[in-house]
Amino acid sequence: MSISDLFDSGFQKRNQDHFAAIVKVAMSDEVITDEERAFLDRLARRLDISENDYKEILKDYNSHPVNPPTSYDSRLERLHDLAKMVYADHVKGEGQVVLLERLSVGLGFRSENVKYVVDKALNLVDEGVDGDTFADEIKNMNK
Repeated sequence: MSISDLFDSGFQKRNQDHFAAIVKVAMSDEVITDEERAFLDRLARRLDISENDYKEILKDYNSHPVNPPTSYDSRLERLHDLAKMVYADHVKGEGQVVLLERLSVGLGFRSENVKYVVDKALNLVDEGVDGDTFADEIKNMNK
């Protein structure tokens, strides 16, 4: 196995784990709505998740760990994806918010700040900001 194969395999595994975390949020109310499904479909394409992997993750999403990316910008991108899933069905359930807080801690956000970060993230998604604005606002929320 070459170095590039190892890199591709690790990259693919991280994408699958991230996708599974998004599925966890979608399944927090035990139903995947049409809007959530459309979001998952777009995200799967963006993350290069195969159709077979997609189906397997939907069946067994809890077996995937939350693997935080090493860069802060990548963590913000993942937080943005997770927050968008909370609003995919236009219903922000308490269980979804609690799950998002737990996943955010898993992504590397500090537990003492996570409620504020998640609240800000959800407000930004509700406002419909793009990814760059989202990242900038989260980075500068304490200024």
